[in-house]
Amino acid sequence: MNLSAKLPNATPDFDAIVIGAGFAGLYALRKLRDEQGLNVQLFDKASGVGGTWYWNRYPGALSDSETQVYCYSFDKDLLQERDFDSSYVNQPNILAYLNHVADRFDLRRSIQFNTGVTASHFDEARNLWVVNTDQGTTHTARFLVTALGLLSTINYPNIPGRESFKGELYHTGRYPQDVSYAGKRVGVIGTGSTGLQLNTALAPQVGHLTVFQRSPQYSVPVGNRPVSKERVAEIKKNYDQIWEHVFSSMTGFAFTESKIGTFSVSPEEREAIYERAWQQGGGFNYMFGTFNDIAVDADANEEACKFIRRKIAETVKDPETARKLTPTDLYARRPLCDSGYYEIFNRSNVSLVDCKATPITEIRPNGIVTADGTLHELDMIIFATGFDAVDGNYKVMDLRGRNGETMKDHWQDGATGFMGTMTAGFPNMFMVLGPHGPFSNLPPAIEMQVDMIGDIVAKATRDNLAAVEVSAEAEAGWVAHCDELSTGSLFSQVESWIFGANIPGKKRTLVFYFGGVGQYRQEAAKLITNGYPGFVMTKPVATA
Repeated sequence: MNLSAKLPNATPDFDAIVIGAGFAGLYALRKLRDEQGLNVQLFDKASGVGGTWYWNRYPGALSDSETQVYCYSFDKDLLQERDFDSSYVNQPNILAYLNHVADRFDLRRSIQFNTGVTASHFDEARNLWVVNTDQGTTHTARFLVTALGLLSTINYPNIPGRESFKGELYHTGRYPQDVSYAGKRVGVIGTGSTGLQLNTALAPQVGHLTVFQRSPQYSVPVGNRPVSKERVAEIKKNYDQIWEHVFSSMTGFAFTESKIGTFSVSPEEREAIYERAWQQGGGFNYMFGTFNDIAVDADANEEACKFIRRKIAETVKDPETARKLTPTDLYARRPLCDSGYYEIFNRSNVSLVDCKATPITEIRPNGIVTADGTLHELDMIIFATGFDAVDGNYKVMDLRGRNGETMKDHWQDGATGFMGTMTAGFPNMFMVLGPHGPFSNLPPAIEMQVDMIGDIVAKATRDNLAAVEVSAEAEAGWVAHCDELSTGSLFSQVESWIFGANIPGKKRTLVFYFGGVGQYRQEAAKLITNGYPGFVMTKPVATA
């Protein structure tokens, strides 16, 4: 279907359309509307702001970035007025924060909620984006900003009989409010970051919890603890230094990243460093704050693994359960942390199913059946099975660039992007947290990308450009650079959602930039200073 066939007007309805009202979309709206004076419309299918944090309302949902840096840095007054009382921030407080931001900057007047975008086509004749919504409306804009979320398109594993289940069935990525658990037999499928948080929170609330585990995980304590008013005041006083540290770091977190190698210290000192990190908490802190070679050196990685394995053995009382919970592969997935996950398996109302040994074969009306013939009778099944990450939302939308090419076809051999913000053949379209952006704490990555997008849009507006797009050569060069950076990383040797391994049939592709936040910031500054080499800038055709 050609969306623009019935739209002859060359004057767009909006300067820019933004899709998504999470961290990325709200900041893009603020940047383009308030700082650049553009006419901007944002659409979101939810009934309120929040993006990922609107939909993921499952018990235990928590950011694993420290509270003081899981926020925007762009407004000093906003930073000074923000109050918090814990070292990590949970879903209700993140959602409240984003609602406060929307109110503070009067963003809602430019947002249409309960409106999903079903199709976006680039009209080459007019150099406009034509956008259809599920409300039956069509809109045009000069620029399109897709703030669709890194983890948004939910993934259900292909298990026969899911529709036959007669009890309650939920996915953590679309979780309802006010679910009752008391006395119920609950089964949770999935033990990634979400599964660890959910299972830990549910164990004290349910009648019985059955955890269906495909892969055992390396996890450390999150270390969430109260923060005094004095500490909050100290943080606010030092925010300039804190953010400078964040934007010059590798991971974009508040902790200090290690500069020493695992084997540069004695075994005793190594153990002490691991223990301090365990007590302090934080998955990224344990991986990147203890030693600088855990993610790149197999022997160093094994030392970090052995410490966590010993902690599991010390924590879980039943030896067989401890064995099932203990990973033996590399510690090279997204580093996880928890609020007492291993401890829940000492409870009499929690059981573990090893789905590698006895895979799930089907779901029946009254429960889940595993390969050993056991029927696990359940009142509720919760899928904590993650997302089709990074590019999933782009492929389910009818999104078309030059020559009518769909994004699904464009990325049939794997998702690609230039610095996570653009992809060749889709002019005037900008992604936030698209393919090949930083693997890091997300708010600083979002701010860097939106700032860069804002600069490109300002240039296009200032120079009266009909279209701006990254060339295929420049994009291929960036992707090759990302591949080169990942060559020495152990992350590339493990099957995980970072490479799309959680989606059956999805081509294994690196979709992150492992050079770090600080280096990405320098790359973005160099790109702007040099006038966007490798970009194609199209001037409008002069009229008589």
